[in-house]
Amino acid sequence: MSVVCGAECFLALGCLRWIWTRCTHIGSNDSSTWPPATLDQFHPVPHLSRLILAVSEPDLRHPKSPPLNGYRLNPDHVIKRVTYTQTLGHAPPYLIYLDHSRRQIVLAIRGLNLKKESDYKLLLNNRLGRQMFDGGYVHHGLLKSAIWVLDEEAEGLKRLWVENGSGYGMVFVGHSLGSGVAALMTVIVVNHRERVGGIPRELVRCFAIAPARCMSLNLAVKYADVICSVVLQDDFLPRTATPLEDIFKSIFCLPCLIFLVCLRDTFIPEGRKLSDPRRLYAPGRIYHIVERKFCRCGRYPPEVRTAIPVEGRFEHIVLSSHATADHAIIWIHREAEKALNLMKEKSSSESTMTAAPKVQRFDRLQSIEKEHKDALERAVSLNIPHAVDPDEDEDLDDENSPRESCEDQSSASDRKSKPGRTNWDDLVKRLFVRSDSGKLKAREDVKISGDT
Repeated sequence: MSVVCGAECFLALGCLRWIWTRCTHIGSNDSSTWPPATLDQFHPVPHLSRLILAVSEPDLRHPKSPPLNGYRLNPDHVIKRVTYTQTLGHAPPYLIYLDHSRRQIVLAIRGLNLKKESDYKLLLNNRLGRQMFDGGYVHHGLLKSAIWVLDEEAEGLKRLWVENGSGYGMVFVGHSLGSGVAALMTVIVVNHRERVGGIPRELVRCFAIAPARCMSLNLAVKYADVICSVVLQDDFLPRTATPLEDIFKSIFCLPCLIFLVCLRDTFIPEGRKLSDPRRLYAPGRIYHIVERKFCRCGRYPPEVRTAIPVEGRFEHIVLSSHATADHAIIWIHREAEKALNLMKEKSSSESTMTAAPKVQRFDRLQSIEKEHKDALERAVSLNIPHAVDPDEDEDLDDENSPRESCEDQSSASDRKSKPGRTNWDDLVKRLFVRSDSGKLKAREDVKISGDT
């Protein structure tokens, strides 16, 4: 009898410890050790959030959501808008915007539309370890959507970049479902720059806002120099390692989902999570907007922290009433703008006190590059599957360096590629068939094993 009572007490204490840990874990804990983001790093986020909002606007000249602090969209610079009718369920709606003031070509993709069945099909078109890609694993449905969009728009993007000069950058941005599509499009473009005019890697950027987990850890770290994820406080989606199809199946049995999360957090060690090559993560460098504190009511002036994390990359769902509200693009837009204004005020006050050194920006660039290299080395030291040594990664990138001509790159892609490198033609053939009109159509007999 005493043994039974002892076991019950031990189990009760374990449950109480887990409840205390879960209830006291807040979103700001995930980035508590990260350094603050700088003005130069974070300044594109409010403007790009505004472009995502514009995708859903019925009339760009009379937007329903008024622009904040001058972040206006010039309708005359919108090159193309694509609706659900035109995507035929292959991708969310998007627009292409030529931003002359910032010298950027932007492709913005909207997030999940709760009223559209096609968006759910994209999100749920995945199984753990189903799709290998570029030496890692990615979300199958989001990869197919990214390939379809790039096949439709590659020529147009190439023409825009050539016509406007090589000084223009190319930015892919998306929210929620669209963030995964944008991130995987960026990976494809970086590996096949000849398809968009041979643009250098350093001119390609992606901002995944409220990102879905769409790529394995080795890819998330590998492309941290071109992909940035923006997370607002307690947002649930970047923390949802549970397969999305299980989330939607459990929507009418939320206690079942919480119980599964409890078991996962309690019994799965961190090392096992990192060693699973199929586990998907939020892509790239993380910008975490923090605006709430433990046992404090209301929102505080937001601050932005940034890092390229290897361990602890948003592994725990936050039990918060704001977990879904923090996922909304309108809230992210507002809080990102507040955070940017605070950065500007701080920067201006510091500049009046003392002159900034001339080498400040160069030093900051070097520190960012070093952080990326350190993250890659950390991934290798932890024996993360498919992680590559930084020196080896540089050798692979030299094959597609911007010094090569488009013809050289095209011929290089025809040669036998090294393991872990993507091949566009093979990628398209594996996932699609091309109709007589040249349009891509999803394959029904797609092979799901092996690398591309």
